[in-house]
Amino acid sequence: MNVSAKSPVLSFSRLGFYFLSLLFGLLLQSATGRELQFVISVFRHGDRTPVSTFPTNTVKENVWPQGYGQLTKIGMQQQYELGVFTKERYKHFLSKAYNRKEIYVRSTDYDRTIMSAQANLAGLFPPTYSEIWNENILWQPIPVHTVPRSDEKLLSYPIGGCPRFYQLLKETMADKTFQALLKGQMKFLARLAANVGYDLKTLLDFNNHKLWNVYDALLVQKIHKQARQQWAGAHAMKTLGKLMEHSLSAIFGGYKHVEKSRLQGGVFVKAILEKLKKIAQTPSGEKMILYSAHDITIAALQSSLGVFNGKLPPYAACHYFELYKEGNGVFTVQMYYRNSTSAPPHLLTMPGCSGACSLEKFEELVSPIITDNWNQECNSQMSTPL
Repeated sequence: MNVSAKSPVLSFSRLGFYFLSLLFGLLLQSATGRELQFVISVFRHGDRTPVSTFPTNTVKENVWPQGYGQLTKIGMQQQYELGVFTKERYKHFLSKAYNRKEIYVRSTDYDRTIMSAQANLAGLFPPTYSEIWNENILWQPIPVHTVPRSDEKLLSYPIGGCPRFYQLLKETMADKTFQALLKGQMKFLARLAANVGYDLKTLLDFNNHKLWNVYDALLVQKIHKQARQQWAGAHAMKTLGKLMEHSLSAIFGGYKHVEKSRLQGGVFVKAILEKLKKIAQTPSGEKMILYSAHDITIAALQSSLGVFNGKLPPYAACHYFELYKEGNGVFTVQMYYRNSTSAPPHLLTMPGCSGACSLEKFEELVSPIITDNWNQECNSQMSTPL
């Protein structure tokens, strides 16, 4: 119905009615809608130098200013940008200023992960107003907590001191599926071994990480435009990358996936579940935990949850857990994965859930991968029928 220009009072009344209807609708939606309660962020460190090399590599450690395994300027920028992104994503949830009661940060005890956490926090909480302690340095120190590497059983994988898991790894490598994969690449691997200066047996010993170190060194050299041998061209790198992806999937998934998860990624899932339940039961003002870790941390975690895409997590990849309280009082969990800066984080859906998963359902779904006696299961040579 068109309102005539001759009836301004009627026009204003209708406009006011629609405005009030819209306002009340928004208020009702706000009153009955969901409310974010807590966030857990698990991210890989930023770009770094190689962790090692191989005998025939002409690019030695002295090429890298701080040596092997160290965060680069690129990595610092990646983490700073992740912090800025996280700040924007949760700007209506986190306080604008840093509040030590709202956030806790934990890192593995490696230079690159500790520095990544610090760079991330620089983007997440730049000092404002009274927080500024030096006008020439718009940065503030924020605690990053660690435990010694020998005591790390939450963020660094594979978790050591677990004989049963390494027995499962041997069985995985002997499994026909993995053997078929290796057989199909044996000629390539034999040439690779000769090119890098290892015998084939040494290269294929997955306990010494030689194959991984070869791929990692070449990949980092490519990123930083360092010299690479002629044999390490696009085809070789693509083949190596696929082998790394298959190996990573095999380590935590595939053969006896549930039992492997109980001994590895499930340990982290248990800690996450316990935290979410605690927040749901007793709100304390806490809002976020940041975990600064590694690509293999994300792979182990996502594999145990059944949401791993089989791809090597890129630098600064981030897995978010979000705990909501719905309008009906039910707590739900949603997971998002940010593995690209050119697209928004995508929703991760656990098998058995669709979209938001109730906390109760989430606990039910992860129960098979959670153990109450990790040491006992790790030291048991009995195979669990799964």
